[in-house]
Amino acid sequence: MLTLHITNYFVLFTKLVSTINKHVIIKSKRQMIKSSLYLIILIISTSSAFSQEVENKKDSIKNEQSEFSKFSDGPYIFIEKDKLIEKTIINGKVFSRLLKINSLDTIFPPEKSIFNDVQNIAALSDIHGQYDLAVEILKNNKVIDKNLNWNFGKGHLVITGDIFDRGDKVNEMLWLVYKLEAQAKSKGGHVHFLLGNHEYMILHKDLRYLSKKYELTSKLLNLEYNELYSTKTILGRWLRSKSTIIKINEYVFVHGGVSENFIADTDFNFEKVNDIMRKSIDRTKQEMKSTNFYDTYYGSKSLIWYRGYFYDSLLDSDISKILKLLDSKHIIVGHCSNDEIVQLYNNKIFGVDSSIKKGEYGEILFIENNQFFRGTLSGNKIQL
Repeated sequence: MLTLHITNYFVLFTKLVSTINKHVIIKSKRQMIKSSLYLIILIISTSSAFSQEVENKKDSIKNEQSEFSKFSDGPYIFIEKDKLIEKTIINGKVFSRLLKINSLDTIFPPEKSIFNDVQNIAALSDIHGQYDLAVEILKNNKVIDKNLNWNFGKGHLVITGDIFDRGDKVNEMLWLVYKLEAQAKSKGGHVHFLLGNHEYMILHKDLRYLSKKYELTSKLLNLEYNELYSTKTILGRWLRSKSTIIKINEYVFVHGGVSENFIADTDFNFEKVNDIMRKSIDRTKQEMKSTNFYDTYYGSKSLIWYRGYFYDSLLDSDISKILKLLDSKHIIVGHCSNDEIVQLYNNKIFGVDSSIKKGEYGEILFIENNQFFRGTLSGNKIQL
């Protein structure tokens, strides 16, 4: 009896095990099938994603090559010991040629800060790479002729900063100013290119407002954009000779403005301040920020960043005090955009940033016999 029960239990146990095994095998097979399907799907998906990534990369390369093929820029002239190397980009290809070391000036003495007995003055600002519009303004107002040569005689043309950034013809504008500077000098005139906040930004490798064109230039020349204006280049050395603030007769020209705080903090002197600003170009931000230097010369009250004439609640008496400290009667600034040239505080302040940067319209200020005129895009003169 006992044997029978044991036998029955064994049979039942065997059947149970068999049943369990069947379920496990079926379950395992199902699991295996599921895993295989998942693996196949994963491989297909990964392969598809990889293929798409490859295609995207190909498209990106094609687009970049297409951009390069339509792209021209330059020249950029580099100084190497006893020779000059000119690099120009034409249709996406870099062309280099050697120039004689004496074919261009390589040494640029610091410019003067104060000029007297000037009869005719013209000023504009914030060109921001809008070369074509700037040329149209200068031609229509007879500062240059139809061939882009100097036509302003013994007059002084002042660009109160910000040729750099935003637009895509910065280099063209720089070379035009470079040429006009020499031509004006030969005629007894003068071109003053003052450095604004965007010049200092570029020279300190702050490229936030850089046109995409110049990103391509950097790639093709295998250099950071600011390196195109280093001390190893013609334009880089030329820029380092420029002033930040000048005085012509009784008129002060500067990019942002002169605040009372700045005068007090710097023991102000035109030549001294320009020298300090020139030397700061090749100092690091970290070094300048280690003291109060950066806040003074690059902060919101500095010559290149100040906007107080337009946005602070200043009184006419405040402006008169600043002018007295500068021994001047008028200040001409850029930096703050308007639709046209404007005067503030009873003709004590003139804003010459007429939004040329938009590429649509712009003006130039003329000062003749202590009278002020807006030179319009079409060449009309309107007295202020």
